[in-house]
Amino acid sequence: MPYMAINLGGVALGVGIDLMFALRWWFREKRRAGALVPYLLAKLYGMLAALAALGTWSALGAVTWLGLWAGNVAGYAGLVYGVGGQAPDVTRANQLVLTSGGYVIVFLLTLVMIALLKWGPKQSLWKLVFGALAGVLVALSGNVAGVAAIPLGSGANFAGSGFTGMFG
Repeated sequence: MPYMAINLGGVALGVGIDLMFALRWWFREKRRAGALVPYLLAKLYGMLAALAALGTWSALGAVTWLGLWAGNVAGYAGLVYGVGGQAPDVTRANQLVLTSGGYVIVFLLTLVMIALLKWGPKQSLWKLVFGALAGVLVALSGNVAGVAAIPLGSGANFAGSGFTGMFG
């Protein structure tokens, strides 16, 4: 899997998705806290997936790479050709170091996301898809990667150590 960088347009698109869903939550969903849960959990999953799998030869790595590539292209086009700006590289993070148990947690969360997309409430479908995409798009940026990688990776590793302790 080739190395993938994030440009400012891709990050701007990820933040723009956040803003769009925040406005939807404010006006259409009447600020109900429960309405934010699917989007926020999908965003955290997207960040963890990008930090854990980008650059690896895996199905999850290919999906996250495709999402990152599409977001980079769309964001670049929006910034450069849409408003006349620039879209420099803002990549900071590399692949997250996970233990075997941490990868088990990423695998289980991937299965949960697939199940939610297939059998979950239809009103949450776009929240899950766009939440995960927004997570992938901001995960490698300079500030987010540094702040998010440690708690996400440590949390997955911690949960995975409990899993492997029970079953390993």
